[in-house]
Amino acid sequence: MGSKSKKRKLARRKTKLGLPDLDHAKAAVLGSLHSQESQRSYRHAIHEFVGWYCSEPRLSFNKTVVTR
Repeated sequence: MGSKSKKRKLARRKTKLGLPDLDHAKAAVLGSLHSQESQRSYRHAIHEFVGWYCSEPRLSFNKTVVTR
């Protein structure tokens, strides 16, 4: 029984992303866009999000945080 609860706790662990993770995700998103205007818009929005995300103390990366 202890093994199952340990696995559940590991599965529920929240992800905290660092700048290298965020830069990698940004590059992947921008690389998938063909339009220069879309790239510019997404680059700006991602830059704003990363600035906000990194300014908050130890936020987990989940849907609630992204929506906020």
